[in-house]
Amino acid sequence: MPSASLNYAINLIHLLRREQLLRPLIVTYYVTTWCNLNCSYCEDFGARRNAANLPPLALADALRILKVIRGATDQVILTGGEPLLHPHIDDLVARARRDLGLKLTLLTNATLLHEHEAVLPHLRRLVISLDSTDPAFWAGIIQAPDHTASRILDNIRTYAAQQRPHGYRVIVNCVLSPATLPGARAILAFCKEHKILVSFSPQAVMNWPDYELLVSQDYKTFLRELIEEKLRGGPVLGSLAYLRTLLDFQPYACYPTLVPRVMPNGDLSYPCRPIEKDDNGHGGRPCNLLQVKDWHQALSMAVAAYGRPPLLCASCYQQCFAEPSLMQARPLDGLAEWLRFPASRSAGLSTFAPG
Repeated sequence: MPSASLNYAINLIHLLRREQLLRPLIVTYYVTTWCNLNCSYCEDFGARRNAANLPPLALADALRILKVIRGATDQVILTGGEPLLHPHIDDLVARARRDLGLKLTLLTNATLLHEHEAVLPHLRRLVISLDSTDPAFWAGIIQAPDHTASRILDNIRTYAAQQRPHGYRVIVNCVLSPATLPGARAILAFCKEHKILVSFSPQAVMNWPDYELLVSQDYKTFLRELIEEKLRGGPVLGSLAYLRTLLDFQPYACYPTLVPRVMPNGDLSYPCRPIEKDDNGHGGRPCNLLQVKDWHQALSMAVAAYGRPPLLCASCYQQCFAEPSLMQARPLDGLAEWLRFPASRSAGLSTFAPG
């Protein structure tokens, strides 16, 4: 069966041939679009949109989708919406690990973790969204009561303390925006205190970084501090190549099929969500994984419908696309990242495809 490490090696050969259609390192499956928060910067999901969304798939159908994905890679991110709202999430995670042998990352807002501790032994990475350590300020961003924000922080502390017995790594993902930037250093300190890995990515507005970040000297100062922290061995989950790209928003070659997206009903988003959402004829949802026999057929249908991924693309700087693209295209940087930084080693190859 394919694995992320095997695909990475094969992709190096494809890149020598100037091939844009690369094998996936990790696939993101949105198990539900339902959410229980209303994060101010979220462009796709949120409780305010729940009424317009379809209910999650039955367990058997969700497992069928994951079986097709397993034919492409052994690493999957389960996300949403809020994935813990899926009515069968405990069984889905357990069977995806036990029956399909998938290495799982769960991306969650952590509000419901205390109700779903059963998922923890089956995870490789637990990625939690957190943009402030101040409960009152955080509550304003997620548009929830202060006690909800406090529960998120408490859950992070609780389940960070259980990393060793369960064998997963906790990663805090912080979205840098003009509002959250002043508290970013506190996020880093919080993660160092609780032995949590941390990743930072800029807020996207229509797939482009917020303009205030583009011209902010405070943003550049923080990025330089983050690079220095990483060089000192800090818990920063983001390659030097990625952090330096973010510092000046340098353009990079994006390879979107390294990290495909699968929607809750099984639709494949091709070649990536930003191009699909543009609805300009260069991408879309060419097939549903419930209606194909394997990943190869799904990808063939995608290429037949929309062609191969573009050779040049306006860089979106979303970490989920930028990081794996940079590390795949720069294998020596990827090797140095692995050998030099404990944070990268502890998260495995999936470091290259953060949640």
